[in-house]
Amino acid sequence: MELRELASFLAVVEEGRFARAAERLFLSPPAVTGHVARLERELGVQLLERSPLRLTEAGERFVPHARAALAAVNAAAGAVADLGPGGAEPVLRVGVMGHGSAELTPAIISAFRQARPLTRLHIEPLDFTEHVSALLQRKVDVAFVRPAVDDDRVEIDVLTTESRILIVPASSPLGDAASARLSDVLDLPFLALPPTTPRAFRDYLYFTSARGDAGPRRGPDQARNPHEALASVAAGRGTGSALASFARCYSWPGVRYLPIVDAPWENSVLTARRADPSAEVRAFRTLATAIARDLGPVLMPRPGSGSRRTERAG
Repeated sequence: MELRELASFLAVVEEGRFARAAERLFLSPPAVTGHVARLERELGVQLLERSPLRLTEAGERFVPHARAALAAVNAAAGAVADLGPGGAEPVLRVGVMGHGSAELTPAIISAFRQARPLTRLHIEPLDFTEHVSALLQRKVDVAFVRPAVDDDRVEIDVLTTESRILIVPASSPLGDAASARLSDVLDLPFLALPPTTPRAFRDYLYFTSARGDAGPRRGPDQARNPHEALASVAAGRGTGSALASFARCYSWPGVRYLPIVDAPWENSVLTARRADPSAEVRAFRTLATAIARDLGPVLMPRPGSGSRRTERAG
């Protein structure tokens, strides 16, 4: 049996539906169905009844052993994850989605380099689909992402809490506006996202809660990263949204950034695998939270803080 078959089986058990398990694992439902079916063939027993979906007696017995097997593999990988080739030096892989946590991102990375000069540091750019998967698939050890991750396998440190902005073509009817309200936003065509983009990021980008959980109208283009999004917006092929600091980090011709005055504020966060034993991960998280505590309020004052400092718009 293969680890992916065990992972698919446990995801179905925990999520209660093949479709939700597939979304969690960033796989297609047929792939998850196939993994479970192959596992049952290899074991020679039926683990799940399909209609309604529930564990068989064999499945009940198998679940704790499957969990123990996956936990053992994860523990083995975690024990050597912070070592370089041959165990010669520690390694830390830092994922950054877009601009990460604005000015805090390079400040944290620079501080870590000074504090741990013997650690080999790799910076990995992440696209919108890798909101969680890059961490869980061990492509990176920590990641700067937004919004906050709601997943029991991940721990987060909130680094910024920021207001929201709308990204529109300069030629659009809103191009000359000083600001926008959610009521101006909800009928606009938004850029499409790849099918594997996690729901948390979709809901963040599209203001799903303000739509009553409905999706937006979508423009013709699909965007996986900020550069693709900005190129499409500048061409008049859709609308985007972001945290306020995005405007400071991305200057793009043909694009306007408008504060959305009544949108809920959102977080950018540093994520790590839950209970990761790596000393490098612990050190990076400690530095990140300390720097965010000291510099964050200056760069991005929290809502209701009473600060007279304002976020600079692009």
